[in-house]
Amino acid sequence: MSTTDSPPTPGPYAPTGWLANAHVQSVLTSSPMRKLKVRRRSRSYRRASRDEILTASDGARLLGHRTPAPADGAGPNGGLAVLLHGWEGSAESNYLLDAAVALHDAGFETFRLNFRDHGDSHHLNEGLFHSCLLEEVLDAVGQLAGAHDGPVFLVGFSLGGNFALRVARNAPAHGFELERVVAVSPVIRPRHVLDALADGVPIYEKYFVRKWRRSLKRKQQLYPERYNLQEWFRHRNLADQTRSLVEAYTDFPDLDAYLEGYSIAGDYLAGLETSTLIITAADDPIIPVSDFEALPRPDALDLEVLAHGGHCGFLRNWRLDSWIQQRIVSELCLHLNAT
Repeated sequence: MSTTDSPPTPGPYAPTGWLANAHVQSVLTSSPMRKLKVRRRSRSYRRASRDEILTASDGARLLGHRTPAPADGAGPNGGLAVLLHGWEGSAESNYLLDAAVALHDAGFETFRLNFRDHGDSHHLNEGLFHSCLLEEVLDAVGQLAGAHDGPVFLVGFSLGGNFALRVARNAPAHGFELERVVAVSPVIRPRHVLDALADGVPIYEKYFVRKWRRSLKRKQQLYPERYNLQEWFRHRNLADQTRSLVEAYTDFPDLDAYLEGYSIAGDYLAGLETSTLIITAADDPIIPVSDFEALPRPDALDLEVLAHGGHCGFLRNWRLDSWIQQRIVSELCLHLNAT
């Protein structure tokens, strides 16, 4: 395995003016302006990507996009970076694609994995996505790790960060190793996120309501004999929507049981053995900083709580350049060269 010169660690994240505002950061990171910038930057990277469908042990099929390490420039460094997006995002989301391109440019092979019913994958499984479907994601990451001859890294954002932390916790028992896991703005206690969306600035809840409605409309069109969601579409907030779907289409007895089913609060991470880094912002408008402060601190877990950054934001300037993708690249290269 070859190594790569570690890129310089980005300086402290210290946005000024309006860029220090959590809502500006959170909104701009998913904005059409940034999408245009990221799509332009990633054009050749996306052309080099190839679709793959991974089949889990229970038959679930997940769509991913593999991009080989570059043959020119930095050249391959032997590492594979698997990336997980947030809820109702996809492998094409701005934050994920931006980080993937940066990792590719640093010499990594990358695999951008879509969760069930995200991206162009609604047709692959009859069953609906929900956030407790850890086993199929664990299987998919395990397959990628087992097939790669070199160190494997996992990077997740928001709900993808929550999945990444659960994968990190369960990987040893599942028979595979990860060199380093990075979770950016991960969901810790889902009930607190749902409450923050309900009580906070309405733009965030409306954003997720709109995207979820679009997703389930597509699912119902694909499987009309399985899903009759007319009652569900009458709900106008995430709590009622989630409760309705949980009661109708899962085995969980109620909403609280479902939310606790993918919580990583309490002592969930106390037995963590996989080397892991959490990066979050104290001003995240969706995930309370107190959730991170209450986490156990096993030796394998590093926690960075930055004063600013919003939710999956961490933009450096008004050109919408990302600080977090530089931080991820430097972190993975540091651990790559330590192997």
